[in-house]
Amino acid sequence: MIVPESATANAAGTGYTPDGEKPAGELTVLGIETSCDETAAAVVRRAVDGSATILSNVIRSQTDEHAAFGGVVPEIAARAHISLLDRLVKSAMEEAGVSFDDIDAVAATAGPGLIGGVIVGLMTAKAIAAASGKPLVAVNHLEGHALTARLADRLAFPYLLLLVSGGHTQFLMVEGVGVYRRLGSTIDDALGEAFDKTAKLLSLGFPGGPAVEKAAASGDPTRFRLPRPMLDRPGIEFSFAGLKTALRTAAHAAAPLSPQDVSDLCAGFQAAVGDVVGEKSRRALAVFREHHPDADPVLVVAGGVAANSEIRRRLGEVAQAAGARLVAPPHRLCTDNAAMIAWAGIERMVAAHAAGETVDDSAVPPRPRWPLDREAEPVFGSGRKGAKA
Repeated sequence: MIVPESATANAAGTGYTPDGEKPAGELTVLGIETSCDETAAAVVRRAVDGSATILSNVIRSQTDEHAAFGGVVPEIAARAHISLLDRLVKSAMEEAGVSFDDIDAVAATAGPGLIGGVIVGLMTAKAIAAASGKPLVAVNHLEGHALTARLADRLAFPYLLLLVSGGHTQFLMVEGVGVYRRLGSTIDDALGEAFDKTAKLLSLGFPGGPAVEKAAASGDPTRFRLPRPMLDRPGIEFSFAGLKTALRTAAHAAAPLSPQDVSDLCAGFQAAVGDVVGEKSRRALAVFREHHPDADPVLVVAGGVAANSEIRRRLGEVAQAAGARLVAPPHRLCTDNAAMIAWAGIERMVAAHAAGETVDDSAVPPRPRWPLDREAEPVFGSGRKGAKA
């Protein structure tokens, strides 16, 4: 495990009080992300005027390690994080041109996610923070995605967030750092999970999202008429299990599948997803306007599925029709990365300082589940332990 060569570093000259808690002025934070199958480390700096600079953002995907299994194997992911993380932290620090004396805090994903991986990243961050005498910030991985628009676009609160990833699909009103209200969520599969399962069914490999999008580009979206789940009822909840089943039925009926069959099925699937996401976003924007009639409406899409070009196109059409603005982070900030974790850590530190509060200590636990809106009721189908988000 990497720890600073000098364990005598303290808060002097960093803009902190002697207890190492309160930021003032420029902030430079090391971020660590290990919640799933990307091992990542980054250094982000916030200037006095609030602008952000990503000094480094190093990511090592574990796609090759999991490809043979058609999905992420938690034990393999955790072991890969152990093997890779030290080197990535070293690379991120070197690329940023900073030492442990130069950073003001260490931020790490503390959940939600695969618990083995979360433990690896959080324990590494705790060790670095303890050895360097810098504050530790335990970041909710979902909050990292939620605040990415402020990292990339300096977006003001409030805004509507559509979070779409392999484990989460939900609408949230983002009203401040730590202030989130969930408007709707999936009642079964997350959208990224549905993409992965579609790719596995059609033998397209892993990860499924990019593979399905690539195949769909040469397909006919009208050949296979797939359902648009839950568009026939009010509300902004999602369901993708039925769509996945309908796709399997159509694939079996057309077997043996030619390459064009596969492309047409992917195009039909992506078109169905686009219709559902588009309509649900239209409804969510209407609800957002009811809660924030004086705010300029902004729809933010974040998470790995936000990299899908067709979904971005459909959301852009919806936003334009609703008189809203669509904000989508650069592709490199859509998938899991440590820059968003470092930035979320910075946001939390600034908010804590303004409130006269402290950030986290070394006792903070890793969490496999950690909803952003803690007041929201668990969604139907989320299991006895409650919703993941």
